Amino acid sequence: MRMFSIAAAAAVAAFAVPAFAQDTTDTTYEAAPTAPDGTRAFGIEPYVGVMGTWQSFDNERNKAGIPQLANGERLKGWEVTGVAGVNVPLGPVFVGAEGNVAKGVSGDIDWEYGAAGRFGFRAGDSGMIYGKVGYQWVNFDRFGKNSPDYDGMTYGIGFEVGPKDIGLGGVTGNSGVRLRGEMSTFGTAHSLRPSLGIVTHF
Repeated sequence: MRMFSIAAAAAVAAFAVPAFAQDTTDTTYEAAPTAPDGTRAFGIEPYVGVMGTWQSFDNERNKAGIPQLANGERLKGWEVTGVAGVNVPLGPVFVGAEGNVAKGVSGDIDWEYGAAGRFGFRAGDSGMIYGKVGYQWVNFDRFGKNSPDYDGMTYGIGFEVGPKDIGLGGVTGNSGVRLRGEMSTFGTAHSLRPSLGIVTHF
């Protein structure tokens, strides 16, 4: 009887020790929070992009001193715009800063460049809705090679949508490629500047 008790106790111990070890060593690791598209929910997110831009200035007096044209004609033209910046995701919202350089390819604008702060919300599967405020400089072909740069505040609103949001999730996965559309203005609504292009987030 004594031998049976010892054997039973040994059997119980043999099963109990692994179970105890599993209970004490089992650790649940929670994955770091992410945005809906798989990118980091918190951190630093750099990006670059290229956009096609159309800009049309009004023909009114402005603080930047851009000359008015005769017969109510407007300064306008097409540009290719490069952007580079960084977002700081904060869960469902984000803040960031961006620089841009644009080269006129037709019309009255020669060069344009500036910087702005961005802020907005993450939307949908991988999209963003944002506003921006910054400062911009513009130079015109129309006024010759010695044309000065005219400068003023810039304001804008825009959106970005990832491939999943437009039904192309299998094309790029979570690489961060997004379509961007934006409407901005120079000075106190002295121009309209719609842009459309592609940005890549890293």
